[in-house]
Amino acid sequence: MDVNDIDLSLRFKHGIHTVFLFVDPSRPFGSIAEDLLEALKARYPSGLTTLLSSPDKTELPNNHLQIKFASPKIPADLSQGWNPLEVEEKDTPVSKDIKDNSILAFAFCPEDADEDYEPEFTVELPSFDEEMEEQ
Repeated sequence: MDVNDIDLSLRFKHGIHTVFLFVDPSRPFGSIAEDLLEALKARYPSGLTTLLSSPDKTELPNNHLQIKFASPKIPADLSQGWNPLEVEEKDTPVSKDIKDNSILAFAFCPEDADEDYEPEFTVELPSFDEEMEEQ
């Protein structure tokens, strides 16, 4: 992947995972979702761990259109939750005022979900205690 000077570095979070992608700010979210799904399938073929306290995995979707995004309610405090990002496949980061080094949560919708389905954006943030236990 070629990285250009204008590319945005974006962090996509789900559960305990963070996926870092360089994104052209004028690229449609449909293409960004395709790249994200490709990276997830390459790195986590058996699914994503949502919570450290549970061995359950979130299965990856078959279609990039099943990926939904959210922005932090308060960018400086991710523990405050997420606002679903209403994006069409052709919307771009520029059109949604997404800046370099932004963090976005992502979730998966079932294939048969209707337009009223509201995905749950689960992001487990590391705590100081967890970081100390690892050392």
